[in-house]
Amino acid sequence: MIEIIPCINDAMLMETATLADAIWHEYFCSLLTPDQIDYMVARFQSPEAMIRQVDQEHYGYWQVRQDGQLIGYIGLQFQKDRLFLSKLYLRKESSGQGIASGMLQMVYDTGRDYGYDRVWLTCNKHNRHSLDVYAAKGFVQIGEDVTDIGQGYVMDDYFLERVI
Repeated sequence: MIEIIPCINDAMLMETATLADAIWHEYFCSLLTPDQIDYMVARFQSPEAMIRQVDQEHYGYWQVRQDGQLIGYIGLQFQKDRLFLSKLYLRKESSGQGIASGMLQMVYDTGRDYGYDRVWLTCNKHNRHSLDVYAAKGFVQIGEDVTDIGQGYVMDDYFLERVI
């Protein structure tokens, strides 16, 4: 059984941040150096970063659980004109079961519930698997950028958007 549960307190965000650290290290090891992964997790997915995002930057986080086990998470930022899908991650061993499609459907439903007609995201230009998945789900490229994130690191991303 799959459940998608909103993070309603700091303890849930801390648990989600622990999962984020594990997922980022297993998933991004072919795209980024270990040092850059450590830096990005600390900056964007640490407990402190997630708590700040929820408290100050209009974010919401959701845990994805399978039979009670935490296997993934979603992070959304509620922006003025469109919903930003900041994070959608699943443990590698849970992929290929249609769970990510259910997670995306929850994002679309949440967007509609909040009055949005579009959702957008950023995706690493070299992340071919994710780019292909998003294209198959109806996302189209609307831009690209190389963003300096400090410590000599950049995010080299495409911007993708989907009408919901």
